[in-house]
Amino acid sequence: MPTAPIRYSQNKYLPIDQVQALYAANDWSSAKIPDTLSNALEGSHSVLSAWDGPKLVGLGNAISDGHLVVYYPHLLVMPEYQGQGIGRQIMNRLLSRYAGFHMHMLTADGKATAFYQKLGFQRAGNTEPMWIYDGNDH
Repeated sequence: MPTAPIRYSQNKYLPIDQVQALYAANDWSSAKIPDTLSNALEGSHSVLSAWDGPKLVGLGNAISDGHLVVYYPHLLVMPEYQGQGIGRQIMNRLLSRYAGFHMHMLTADGKATAFYQKLGFQRAGNTEPMWIYDGNDH
């Protein structure tokens, strides 16, 4: 439960120990490569983080060409903070930042699919998600 109102920040330079804890709490394999994860977030077009006092409790990022296309690769909320609207707030703020872009993309699996559908995302026609992936968490 939040101890104070959740504060949101657009700073890309986050304490890697807290980022790693957030990713590990959600069983994301990138928690095992913290230097690469930190570089990836810093290289993102935008990063939005959620804080309960000094504790990082949520994070979302976007990769974009800055004009036409935006891709949302990560959205994580500490498990004990899930269901309180933090993920929705992060995504709404990112969607607002990229309003008017021609294409908003993400990959969702499992129970995340219903969450993103509530935000207006839908299956992309007859396209199939494809990747070369070095993790084992999806």
